[in-house]
Amino acid sequence: MKPVNQVGMPDTGIASVPSATDQRTYKTNKKKLNLTLEAEPSGDAIVLHCHGRIIFHSEAQTFSTIVAEVLPSARRMVVDLAGIDSVDSGGLGELMLTHMWAEAAGYALKFASPKKSVLHLFETTNVVSVFDVYASVPEAIEAMYQEQAQLV
Repeated sequence: MKPVNQVGMPDTGIASVPSATDQRTYKTNKKKLNLTLEAEPSGDAIVLHCHGRIIFHSEAQTFSTIVAEVLPSARRMVVDLAGIDSVDSGGLGELMLTHMWAEAAGYALKFASPKKSVLHLFETTNVVSVFDVYASVPEAIEAMYQEQAQLV
């Protein structure tokens, strides 16, 4: 039997990103999760398509857990925010922690296609000075390849 990690998933041996909303209670929540995430390969990167909301606790924690499980194998990820309707302060904190974790681990994590309301939040809180935010997924992927070419 494989060891199980904190969220009840088989342990893959991948270090998880610390969670701003992690309260160390992993009881099954009866509420419906209002976030769907779909990972799609794009060259040697992963595009994570997000739909719903990234808010305090369940949605934000699910986002960081998926990124922590997928990003180490690809090393490059674009988070497609086109389907995200709202982000609250807990979600914003989770995005920031996930970005800092990815950067510290040497992974590329970029954000693309935020709706006007989400982009306005990023601008108002000045996280645009920390996050790499692009108007579209193709722009974000192109930026990754340009950065990679500069390193060679």
